Amino acid sequence: MSESVSLRDRLADRSARVGVIGLGYVGLPLAVEFARAGFVTTGIDLDARKVDTVNQGASYIPDVATAEVARLVADGRLRATTDFAAVTELDTINICVPTPLRKTKDPDMSYIVSAVEQIAKYLHPGMLIILESTTYPGTTEEVVKPMLEAAGLKAGADFFLAFSPERVDPGNPTFNTHNVPKVVGGLGAESTELASMLYGAAIETIVPVSSPQAAEMVKLLENTFRMVNIGLVNEIALMCDRLGIDVWEVVKAAATKPFGFMPFYPGPGLGGHCIPIDPFYLSWKAKQFGFDPRFIELAGQVNGAMPHFVVDKIADALNRHQKAVNGSTVLILGLAYKRDIDDIRESPSLDVMTLLHKKGAIVRYADPYVPALTARGWPGGFELRSEPLTAETMAGADCVAILTEHKKVDYSMVVKSAKLIVDTRNAIAGGHPHVFKLGAPSPALVQPQHAGAVA
Repeated sequence: MSESVSLRDRLADRSARVGVIGLGYVGLPLAVEFARAGFVTTGIDLDARKVDTVNQGASYIPDVATAEVARLVADGRLRATTDFAAVTELDTINICVPTPLRKTKDPDMSYIVSAVEQIAKYLHPGMLIILESTTYPGTTEEVVKPMLEAAGLKAGADFFLAFSPERVDPGNPTFNTHNVPKVVGGLGAESTELASMLYGAAIETIVPVSSPQAAEMVKLLENTFRMVNIGLVNEIALMCDRLGIDVWEVVKAAATKPFGFMPFYPGPGLGGHCIPIDPFYLSWKAKQFGFDPRFIELAGQVNGAMPHFVVDKIADALNRHQKAVNGSTVLILGLAYKRDIDDIRESPSLDVMTLLHKKGAIVRYADPYVPALTARGWPGGFELRSEPLTAETMAGADCVAILTEHKKVDYSMVVKSAKLIVDTRNAIAGGHPHVFKLGAPSPALVQPQHAGAVA
């Protein structure tokens, strides 16, 4: 087809004009990789602050260097806009918008629908549209395709359509957008080939699959695998806690097996933009076909209950020190959902803080990556600012709860300064009389000396 040949030529010589919708943790790194590969790249986002930051040559994503953005902007390879009319000038578009869940655990497709509506206004023959937002199997063909075809152009003939799941791991120093293999499933062989050419110019390894639906399923399998295995090890941690066994010792020893075992680690719950959410897209879709996804539902229940278990652990630790939760100051050490990043989306720390607040605790937090928590950022409804990582801060709390193990924290200082510690991440090595660990035996209870007791 002439349209595909023309686009293939422009992709081959890097003259294709590339667009990325959604400049968040997925979109900005992808746009930077395309621009670095030689494409003139346009980022589109409704957040004027992000657009202005990019156009000023700066980055707001920790994994993207400001110096690199500045170089690409100065070279004319990268720009950003809030105006979807820019689609008129583009040859390819990658959709990298959020796909959250509603409170009912149903997929919220509003961001995808809104983006596709805007693309449809400016769609022209020969364009390549790729959806990257994680969603349920069938979205590309059941939702995106009909919306784009409504004006008369046909997918696979007049324009090209594919799905390629994002695989971003914020804060990972080894794997990034450039060197993580890219799965691509197009609507027909030409769409797959063109999408593979686009990605192949910027990403080391391309993995074609037979269809958009297969590519959509790949992403859900990856994250469901993690969710289910984390649910399993969390349940083992609860079991070990009851049995008086150290789950951290058990996992470490099991990980020495060179085959048939992959270590996962317990924690206060699931966080981030993928693992707590994506498996429920698959669950929702499966139920529409009369299939009961029992593993997913059970893992979701176990993981969802972990913040409650952590609060119970904090309450027990305070009780052993003759204190009630009500009125006690609890310092949450680590607000981000994983270590060494600033992302608090779906962070279990927020759930723990909320539960403690409802029980009357005075909640504070310390996180070197999250300087402030807005009143709207958590159900507590009031603003908090990160406390300094000092001995005085640790000593001023009745209990310090380690919920995210940032490397910047001096845990030897925490052990020496804090009166009481609940460690949910095994951040503190060894046994200490005032350190309570998730999934491990509690320190021996020291009975108080009552008045009148005989020595």
